[in-house]
Amino acid sequence: MKKIGKQTFQIKDNVFVRDTFTIAGKKEGEGPIGNCFDLIVDDDLWGEDSWEKCELKFQKEAVKSLMQKNNLMENDIDILIAGDLLNQITSSSFAARDLQLPYIGVYGACSTMALSMGLGALMIDGGFASNVLCVTSSHFCSAERQYRLPLEMGGQRHMSAQWTVTGASAVWLSNGGFGPKIKNVTFGKITDLGVKDANNMGAAMAPAAYDLLNQHLTDTKVNYDLIVTGDLGTVGKSIVNKMFNEENNSIENIYDDCGTIIFDLEKQDVHAGGSGCGCSATVFGGFLYKKLLNKEINKLLFTSTGALHSPTATLQGESIPGIAHCVGIEM
Repeated sequence: MKKIGKQTFQIKDNVFVRDTFTIAGKKEGEGPIGNCFDLIVDDDLWGEDSWEKCELKFQKEAVKSLMQKNNLMENDIDILIAGDLLNQITSSSFAARDLQLPYIGVYGACSTMALSMGLGALMIDGGFASNVLCVTSSHFCSAERQYRLPLEMGGQRHMSAQWTVTGASAVWLSNGGFGPKIKNVTFGKITDLGVKDANNMGAAMAPAAYDLLNQHLTDTKVNYDLIVTGDLGTVGKSIVNKMFNEENNSIENIYDDCGTIIFDLEKQDVHAGGSGCGCSATVFGGFLYKKLLNKEINKLLFTSTGALHSPTATLQGESIPGIAHCVGIEM
């Protein structure tokens, strides 16, 4: 059995994170890890006539650039696994239409990067694929228009609100070569403690993050150098720390969150931090991956967190279910 514990799948030494390509927006490029991104786009439209078309371009160019960088041809890629935040994951599907690669579209909200990497790792470990590309994107303007208020309305943002990251990252997983290896994959359970405020995603997702991390650490017994969640921001990060501390099992000295890494929370007006599925995608592809390659860390638990709500459900008074998925990566 490749399953260990209750929810974790153990991977042989045959799934390498070969390379990444990360594209970020102007605000992200001005943040503390801006020098880690492969390409920074200063225009929120990037020459397109809508924000949604711009996000599509982010995904497509990230995949094309990653393939060109590594001399990969279409026939080399067994499957493209992609997802985003927009209705019917249109950015991913339209990008896949143009790329003409075999395609699996996934929706995990902001948990999509770890979800797609976990699925890709299992496909390679199971012998069903040799090369898998995983790509995830989000865009501040398109996400605000869909989930909250159109930007033209100039609505006041709550202090618990987060700034959706404009960016995309493509990750190449392969059964050979050199690079960090995915060693474990844990898929989370939906956790819902009744949070209904769409301006407080951190609180909605934090219980799912805690449940997943606690289960993964119990299943694997691995001592990680760094544990990172996807986009809980300051609010959700503090909740996760509190939940672990209440169990006398603190992880504070090795724990951080992509939503607090990508922006300078003192100098950039992002309120509670970064969010969106492009948040964990760009932080992993542009920052954490380089830390692994440089052996600044040797064991990383990369976790993406998502709020599985929709504007329709929220307006009908439904609560916001949270989910998290993680991959254990070792250099």
